[in-house]
Amino acid sequence: MHRVVALVRPVQSTFELGCAVEVFGTFREGVPQYYEFEVCTELPGQVPTTAGYAISVDRGLGALTRADTVLIPGWSPVEAPLSAPVRRALVRAHDRGARLVTICSGVFALARTGLLDGRSATTHWARTAQLAREFPLVRVEPDVLYVDHGDIATSAGAGAGIDLCLHLVRKDHGAAHAALLARHMVMPPHREGGQAQYAPPQQPGDALDGLLEWVAARLGSPLSVGDMASYLSVSQRTLARRFADRLGTSPGAWLLARRVVEARRLLEETDLPVEVIAVRVGLASAVNLRRRFRAHVGTTPGAYRRAFRVG
Repeated sequence: MHRVVALVRPVQSTFELGCAVEVFGTFREGVPQYYEFEVCTELPGQVPTTAGYAISVDRGLGALTRADTVLIPGWSPVEAPLSAPVRRALVRAHDRGARLVTICSGVFALARTGLLDGRSATTHWARTAQLAREFPLVRVEPDVLYVDHGDIATSAGAGAGIDLCLHLVRKDHGAAHAALLARHMVMPPHREGGQAQYAPPQQPGDALDGLLEWVAARLGSPLSVGDMASYLSVSQRTLARRFADRLGTSPGAWLLARRVVEARRLLEETDLPVEVIAVRVGLASAVNLRRRFRAHVGTTPGAYRRAFRVG
């Protein structure tokens, strides 16, 4: 029996912990039980939760010495330091071969052990920039639902913890068992795309003398970088330098991203066919829109509309 031990701390997110419990710790009639699930904490006793009640945890860090998988279901606040005993327990668990798994903000705790240095990892889209800033040796993947290195795995935002846990079940016991478990949870065994589709489109302030607003009003036109430079009466090289300095990207990349943002809005708020949306945002054809959309958002326009259509 594979032993999964969740390491919780005050104030513990009930949802992130619940994701792990549902996949690894819930008995379901007719579904083989391949996991034992335990919860531990640094100081056993009452652990406050985000739901306003406390949970009673009687196991300490010694439980991690028996774990096949150590799971950190969130870490709040993310700035909370890692105590020396917790760090030692996590590193020792990894050294003896336990799999370390984090859900959402739990990656901040794992990053403080140094075990993620030189590796890729992810977290909630709202925290990826902070993770990259605080841990520059970690290669942050902002658009994926999870990253799995075999011995270490991290998930994106809270709900992506279910995706990661089901992925681990699929690795451990096969796709059929993971699909059976997902069916009982009334969940898809695998979600298409990454978390980029869930992050709200960025709307930067116009730091380029009205250019961004001018472009936004003309997205359906065959605009070029040359047109943008002409609007500001500067060379294309100067325009590129201004974009790099003020927006951290190139004019062409920004224009394409802005077209995709507008396509997302039209998919959410209208019933316009994909072909019409492609023309309205200046991408000319449905084929081009689908290709660009998948590259930026990680899914197709049709799948995105089904998930996010308003009304």
